[in-house]
Amino acid sequence: MMTNTDYLHPRDQILETMDRIYRHRMTTTSGGNVSIRDGSGDVWITPARVDKGALRRDDIVQVRPEGTQSGLHRASSELPFHQAIYAARPDLSAIVHAHPAALVAFSMTRTVPETRLFPQSWSVCGEVGLATYALPGSAQLGANIAKEFAAGFNTVVLENHGVVVGGANLTEAFQRFEALEFAAQTAIRSTTLGSARPLSAARLEAVGRGRKELPETDPPAPTSEEKELRRTLCEFVRRGCQQRLLISTEGSFSVRLGESSFLITPAHRDRYRLSPEDLVRIDSGRRATGQTPSRATACHEAIYRKHPTVKAICFAHPIHATAFSVTGVPFASRTIPESYIVLRDVQRIPFGQPYDDVDAVASAVSPRQPSAILENDGVLIVGTSILDAFDRLEVLEATAEALIFSGRIGAAAPMSDSVIDELRAHFLPE
Repeated sequence: MMTNTDYLHPRDQILETMDRIYRHRMTTTSGGNVSIRDGSGDVWITPARVDKGALRRDDIVQVRPEGTQSGLHRASSELPFHQAIYAARPDLSAIVHAHPAALVAFSMTRTVPETRLFPQSWSVCGEVGLATYALPGSAQLGANIAKEFAAGFNTVVLENHGVVVGGANLTEAFQRFEALEFAAQTAIRSTTLGSARPLSAARLEAVGRGRKELPETDPPAPTSEEKELRRTLCEFVRRGCQQRLLISTEGSFSVRLGESSFLITPAHRDRYRLSPEDLVRIDSGRRATGQTPSRATACHEAIYRKHPTVKAICFAHPIHATAFSVTGVPFASRTIPESYIVLRDVQRIPFGQPYDDVDAVASAVSPRQPSAILENDGVLIVGTSILDAFDRLEVLEATAEALIFSGRIGAAAPMSDSVIDELRAHFLPE
């Protein structure tokens, strides 16, 4: 499937991807490398010993099939394992290697993260391979890694080194890398709370099985108000990706247009790169012709239908809050005044319900109960505006992080019932 980067030159694709990896602190100035194999067999790769936080397009090195190089610098010292992977897997055209802290922690312990914690990480990453240690840049390391890819793995942890991920294109490779790092981060955070509970094969297979595709309709020409909402929603989705509240392959954000119409993020599109025209308009249960909305669309629609004052909805995967979703530990919002005022008492919704019983979800959340933990699937937030929903998402994640930190210090003391009653009377009058 073509992506919205397939018409970019390999140099530009690599620059954009490395910038996302570096800005999200998933590698260091000197660490990691990214490559693309184009249709002619040339490999385009990041250079050796050049600041990853200040790469320019002219820094990217072209390596021809016979081995000659063109560019201002020599190719990354890890070029041999990129070439070994491409030789072993003709179906792959892009590789990401980096040193994100969570995955490096797994590499140090010579274990791999559990990808069955969430449906998306399983569907994007699958099983994870583990490559035996060898000297960086050596032919032996290339052979060890290529062996794992040849066995069918698309994501491979390197003993005492980091991770390597491949894809049919660079978008797919990055998404696998990001989803694996997210799973690793969540698994590590969950150890402070309890044991993470992976999903069984039967539950992974069953989720959303009864979901039906919406019929199409030709929407009316967008008004100025709709255009503004499209722009604003895209800005907040991008901000969510930058702040690690959303990941590029998962989560949905919507905003109400009218009584029975709303805009929602599309399925199978990189959330970070969304443009206003990518958002899908839903009118009375029908999707805009030619567009595919998020798989959670039916749940968004049910919530809007039941709660007329809800104007925005967000399904998201902030790392610390999601750790609560995979452990079953109750989320305590009675921690500081801001947390309780913004979040109220946080609900818990069973796994699969947002796709298989949308009316039950719509009954579980409301303007008075606006926040919920989704078992093994992140969080759900409703708000009176895009800003209100996003602020609530930020507060939920900040509270989750504080709760996890507190577990390393001692038992967190909740606010008393009298304090909660005082907050309700002053800030949350009925």
